[in-house]
Amino acid sequence: MTEPTVLVVDDEVPIRRTLRTVLETHGYRVLEAATAADALRRLGAERPDLVLLDLGLPDRDGIEVLRELRAWSAVPVVILSARGDEAAKVKALDLGADDYVIKPFGTGELLARLRTALRHRAQSAPEPVFESENLRIDAAARTATVNGQAVKLSRREWDVLRVLVMDAGKVLTHRQILLKVWGPAQEEQTQYLWVYIGHLRDKLEPDPARPRYILTEPGIGYRLVRAEEG
Repeated sequence: MTEPTVLVVDDEVPIRRTLRTVLETHGYRVLEAATAADALRRLGAERPDLVLLDLGLPDRDGIEVLRELRAWSAVPVVILSARGDEAAKVKALDLGADDYVIKPFGTGELLARLRTALRHRAQSAPEPVFESENLRIDAAARTATVNGQAVKLSRREWDVLRVLVMDAGKVLTHRQILLKVWGPAQEEQTQYLWVYIGHLRDKLEPDPARPRYILTEPGIGYRLVRAEEG
């Protein structure tokens, strides 16, 4: 089983160092960010399985980071903060945090909270399977087959395809897809999307020049359809 990746967002080097030691000892892969800007960049680029987020960041309040993150990602977020007042907890939880741990924290409690957050994500609604003619895409298993043959896709191609599968039949704007795949730092970079849609069509469509599944909505975005619906 792949080790879960945790992004630790905290501007205090000793805290990050301690968390890295504890988490790696218990089978986690650890990424680090000391600022809100770096955290949002790494979230978009590296897609961790869980975020440990401090609220007292030097460039932006962690609450603002959480609000922005929840506009495009459902990644589990556990707040790690010295702010222990009820109002701070309620605000963070209302904005979509999965849990709230107060500094100083006990290692056993923190690990239990992380396991719970990851377990809740794993128990969420199952991801769909898309089938049309000789194409089959299993979003949960991250497998795609054409005529029964497995198709090799890069991680980023999978990210784009999963967004389309999750809302199959629905028109998704360029911005919606860019936000979900690359994060807010790249939401205007439509050329990124053109490249990956082209790669997916080359690998999945019977005739990439005349796509049957991944259709373009001119000036708007794309939608994934079954051939009989297109």
